[in-house]
Amino acid sequence: MFAYGLLSVVLVLYLVEVGLKEWEIGLLLSLTLAGDTVISLWLTTTADRLGRRRTLIVGAFLMMLAGIAFISTGSFLLLVIAATIGVISPSGNEIGPFLSVEQAALSHIVSDERRTDVFAWYNLVGSFSTALGALAGGLIAEASQHFGLIGAAAYHPVLLAYAGIGVAMIGGFALLSPAIEPRVEDEPLPPKKAIMGLHESKWTVFKLSLLFALDAFGGGFVIQSIIAYWFHIRFQLDPAMLGMIFLFANLLAGVSALAAGWLARRIGLVNTMVFTHLPSNVLLILVPLMPDVNWAIGLLLLRFSISQMDVPTRQAYTMAFVHPDERSAAAGVTAVARSVGASISPMLATVLVGSVGLMSVPFFLAGGLKIVYDLLLYRAFARSGAEKRT
Repeated sequence: MFAYGLLSVVLVLYLVEVGLKEWEIGLLLSLTLAGDTVISLWLTTTADRLGRRRTLIVGAFLMMLAGIAFISTGSFLLLVIAATIGVISPSGNEIGPFLSVEQAALSHIVSDERRTDVFAWYNLVGSFSTALGALAGGLIAEASQHFGLIGAAAYHPVLLAYAGIGVAMIGGFALLSPAIEPRVEDEPLPPKKAIMGLHESKWTVFKLSLLFALDAFGGGFVIQSIIAYWFHIRFQLDPAMLGMIFLFANLLAGVSALAAGWLARRIGLVNTMVFTHLPSNVLLILVPLMPDVNWAIGLLLLRFSISQMDVPTRQAYTMAFVHPDERSAAAGVTAVARSVGASISPMLATVLVGSVGLMSVPFFLAGGLKIVYDLLLYRAFARSGAEKRT
């Protein structure tokens, strides 16, 4: 997550310096998310059979390759290929197989009663790491210019750090305990017909996945790279300042996740997801309507302070109603659905941000679509039996 934050703040700025046009950048971001979707679907739906530890190592290897490839070329075609096959996070959020497999592994070694709280701490660490990465990415890019690196070269140290973290992750995942792997007693009896690693819970997972895809489609209009680009164009903020903004944004998001477990025990998982997500989307719509940069930053930070409370509850909810041997697949299918939803909107958003009269439209689209998701989710799952199993 530190690596994702490191790269997300400067990714679009780097691609601009390489010489890509705005439509090319948007297409590359969309294809990046689409490629990560295919890779994630393949890895997560086979992780419980091939081994969770092995799957995580493969993901880290692809992340390392993507970082190296981005340093090595400025060709649009080669960058698209590298971004599609490798693991790059333009949003600063989870991408690739890591989240899905880690959720399944954590669910395997903690009790049902502790799951939401454990996921809250898991997301807190992730948000803090993203925040520090965002700050580091902006500062490294700024410092590189003082050492004589100009243009695209100023961002090469960030890309080197990204690839280096991928190498470190390979070593870290290799040391994970075998206890995270599925046990023989977790196999379903009698065998069920499985689709993408899912059997008993497949239709519920597919229904959830459609809703998560809608939410992610809206969120794709305001991924961290695009918000950073919007602030750069609208208010001429430099990379160091952008890194500072997203440092505090992700810190606030991480702290807010800790309240999710406490709130979910009192009002339920679905209510926590919806009643914290709705106001955050209203705040998102209001960001571009602010009169100056201070108000815009303040409202964005307020939005981040409640926007991620639905994340650990969503993860716990998904894990609650699936069989233990479906967990990697369920987490993977829902995560992939989100990636599919988010893969289209960045291409549209970069074009809109680059147009003077339309640069604020992505905020309105994102907030509106995410509000629709909240209402549909509440209607479909507010009285679900999964609440009773958490």
